[in-house]
Amino acid sequence: MTRIYFDNNATTPVAPEVLAAMLPYLTDNFGNPSSGHREGELARAGVDEARAQVAALLNVAPARITFTSGGSEANNLAIFSAAGADPAKKHLIGAKVEHASALAPLRFLADHGYEVTLLEVKADGGLDLDRLRAAIRPGTGLVSLMGANNETGVLWPLAEIGAICRERGVLCHSDVVQLLGKEPIDAGALPVDYLSMAAHKLHGPKGVGALYSARRAPLTPLIRGASQENSKRAGTENTPGLAGFGRACELAGEQLSASHARIAALRDRLEAGILAAAPEAWIMGQSQPRLANTVNVCFKYCSSAGLVQELDARGIAVSGHSACHSGDLDPSHVLSAMGVAETHLHGSLRISLSRYSTEAEVERFLAVLPEIVTKSSRNFAA
Repeated sequence: MTRIYFDNNATTPVAPEVLAAMLPYLTDNFGNPSSGHREGELARAGVDEARAQVAALLNVAPARITFTSGGSEANNLAIFSAAGADPAKKHLIGAKVEHASALAPLRFLADHGYEVTLLEVKADGGLDLDRLRAAIRPGTGLVSLMGANNETGVLWPLAEIGAICRERGVLCHSDVVQLLGKEPIDAGALPVDYLSMAAHKLHGPKGVGALYSARRAPLTPLIRGASQENSKRAGTENTPGLAGFGRACELAGEQLSASHARIAALRDRLEAGILAAAPEAWIMGQSQPRLANTVNVCFKYCSSAGLVQELDARGIAVSGHSACHSGDLDPSHVLSAMGVAETHLHGSLRISLSRYSTEAEVERFLAVLPEIVTKSSRNFAA
């Protein structure tokens, strides 16, 4: 039985074209990009091409891209750079539904002399912009709010968020790891100072990411040593991974419009089928703008872990919530922040599609779902 992979917000399979772009840098073009000989020059050309490809997807100059080991490092680099930019500004703003790699540095700073405000969200996952305006004060140094939630797919208005920050003279950072390659991002037109990205969310390799920083945005290296990445991040570049990241961004740009409509249709079919099979289920964030590929559903009186295991046994991979907490028995911090009732809080599933997902896979998922939900509900009650 061919397995079905519906956990693309955790990671995506590497596209064949991406693998092909990576292979030369694992074989013939193996040199160190900092070396002055031909082998090094070939590797350097690969890094430069990748930077241009990533920048093109954001519509910015390549010089504005700093490569990292992934989205987590990019989030940390942006948050710590902004926090240290002005010693007089010791107030930082985030949201309770942010990814752990944004919440953790904010909490670290809260333990080291900073004051951190984590904004509440609406019951549908939306952001109250008036609440954001009210939270900003003269001592605020950074607002860090994600572009698309990794669990619910809810989109937040980056242009409006950034404009509020610019009006108040506050640096603005957004984790766009889930947004990149799924929705258009014109960073050159956005009033945002930092954007964090990861290759493995858009059919690139793991262990590679980037931070976009606007010309005015301060950037202080977390990793110090030699002068790689324009002295913003020391360490020999992962040339094969960067080549893959660049090609993945190029492919995403070419296919974004066509794949978006097809994936959105699959998502809508999934949600209609889920509600037909389990009328008491809740689709989270349904009233908000959302990623086309993401369904977050909470089943009444069910166990998330049990649902995931039963689906896995039938050859279907989904998740309960964020992959970084996949072994956590506690309910999702995102759903808790949205105020989901105890009746549904423990029965969440995140189903995330990709451009490789098919209608036949969706129908197979829907065919096995009723039995699994019934079994989970009985076990939960027992």
